[in-house]
Amino acid sequence: MKHESIEINSGLLIVLTLAVISIGGLVEIVPLFHIKDTVEDVGGVRPYTPLELRGRDIYVSEGCYACHSQMIRPFRDEMLRYGHYSLAAESQYDHPFQWGSKRTGPDLARVGGKYSNEWQTQHLADPQSLVPESIMPGYSWLLDTKLDYSQIEDRMIALKRTGVPYSQSQEEYDANVEKFGKAVADELHVSNAKQSLEAQAAAEDWDGKPDQITEMDALVAYLQMLGTMVDFSKYEDGHFNQFR
Repeated sequence: MKHESIEINSGLLIVLTLAVISIGGLVEIVPLFHIKDTVEDVGGVRPYTPLELRGRDIYVSEGCYACHSQMIRPFRDEMLRYGHYSLAAESQYDHPFQWGSKRTGPDLARVGGKYSNEWQTQHLADPQSLVPESIMPGYSWLLDTKLDYSQIEDRMIALKRTGVPYSQSQEEYDANVEKFGKAVADELHVSNAKQSLEAQAAAEDWDGKPDQITEMDALVAYLQMLGTMVDFSKYEDGHFNQFR
């Protein structure tokens, strides 16, 4: 009878429901603050370069995450199709991460290097020309839209405040040199952002238009990086300690 009295009293039911949800949430969240490391230290994972970062911005702004996840689940069928299951460490510099729970198109966690730059550009501009059954819309305007990277330093500084190790001081730069190597540390230094972006765009013909830096350049650079940072050949029986 007491259970029935709670169910017919909407105000009391709401209060008790909120209380149960709050307790459950605290039980799940509070322990995380007492765990020294919630993300494994996996070698090879680095923050995005300025060009990749702008590409990711475009990926998010165009809503690509609505149809493509970046999360390979630890199931045999998933790994046979897409590759090694996703690690939390691979998304540690993502704000927000792109794991997702719905796929209209394939998962993109390991798409980097799977296709050529030319294929990626053509697929983004006119998906049906390569995959006739695709329902993906075309993004041909990215080829004609000049990439705006005038605020790239501000974007990196904003991410730095969330914990992404972009460097501004000599001390931070030196720490990145020790952790990622000099070449990567140079790309992660905020004062080098525009120069680094232009150099990476010029180093490879991402969109087939070497005379200008377009939004297609940035998006293809981002896609070609996905899933390429970690050397999974170092795994033995799936243990993370092979990276230590």
